[in-house]
Amino acid sequence: MIISTLALIPTLWIAAEITLPDRLVGLSGYAVRAPWTAWVCTVMGLVSGLIIGLFTEYMTSHSYSPVRELAGSCETGAATNIIYGLALGNLSTVVPVLCLALTAFGTFVLLGMFGIALGALGMLANLSLGLAIDAYGPVSDNAGGIAEMCEMGE
Repeated sequence: MIISTLALIPTLWIAAEITLPDRLVGLSGYAVRAPWTAWVCTVMGLVSGLIIGLFTEYMTSHSYSPVRELAGSCETGAATNIIYGLALGNLSTVVPVLCLALTAFGTFVLLGMFGIALGALGMLANLSLGLAIDAYGPVSDNAGGIAEMCEMGE
């Protein structure tokens, strides 16, 4: 995700320079330099999406402490597990909500509703890679299981 984000930043700059006019009317009614402000709006969304993705990985992966602490709370009983799980679930929404709010505000200040749309597209720019990463593990595990059941060699 980090590599694709870093690769998308210059690619988006080139796309903005090629496709957008030199000037657009911003929220204040004054003409703003379209390629630069549109690129900033998209990069704000791109970085926000990356932060949300990394934070989601932190909150849901067994490699990190929140899930391990939740698993540990199961040892003391169902009530503590439910309470800790609800608290962890509520806590996990803070960073995504802040990222969305800051991105929406920043992009709106730059280009109004068009800026918000560009920020949303920036957040979704990595979606295909994220889905491919999520699908790769189960697909390769299933392929390995099928090869094993067929008694094929390595």
